[in-house]
Amino acid sequence: MRSTIRLLANVKSARYLEPFAPTGLTGLTTHPSPRPTLIYLYTATLQKLKAFPESSVYRQSTEALTRQRLQIIESTKPPGFEAWLERVKKTVGAEPERFASLRRADGSYAASQRDDGTDNPRGEEWDGEAMEATSEGPARTPEQEAQWEQAIEDGTKTDSKGSDFYLEQMKWENEPALEADQVADIEKQIGAGLIEEVIQVAEGELSLVDEMHKSQAWEELEEKPVPGQWTYFERS
Repeated sequence: MRSTIRLLANVKSARYLEPFAPTGLTGLTTHPSPRPTLIYLYTATLQKLKAFPESSVYRQSTEALTRQRLQIIESTKPPGFEAWLERVKKTVGAEPERFASLRRADGSYAASQRDDGTDNPRGEEWDGEAMEATSEGPARTPEQEAQWEQAIEDGTKTDSKGSDFYLEQMKWENEPALEADQVADIEKQIGAGLIEEVIQVAEGELSLVDEMHKSQAWEELEEKPVPGQWTYFERS
């Protein structure tokens, strides 16, 4: 029902959702980059959980849920993803040291976009200096796509004089947007509300991991519970 409300309130076209448009839930707008955001949050959570003992019940349960949701997200790829990935690999291959800080343990890269203060829903493309969780926006027009392909192509070339200035201006191309049907399918598979709600839960879990590790929740209680304290009422 929630997905239907969001689609009625938020469809830009028959294919894509409009970023920052109403979702049908008060105070919650359509996220511009749900796929890369969730991949970043889930992989970061799994990395932090490695600091917990394998016997930790919290680690076991959180890892299982996080891996299951990560698999759903990663298996859903937006149109044009493979072509985009090839362009990204070409860009990174030209200057691997520049993108080293964004390389994750699994060999993939985490990109970002920033608000440039304009009406452009995609915001400013990544400039290599800052990293945040979001990195996706709505589909480009064919003309914009052609411009970006040329920009990425040019960004892998060196100046004839051997100057580093030209490469310093190289921009990171954002991941293509998910289609509305793909978003709805992800929401159905996860079964936890809109994808924006799933993101909020993932953000909360990432913060909770730090608190759980700080408190060393896997250790024995200093004060043992009294007999029967954790026994729930049973059906008579």
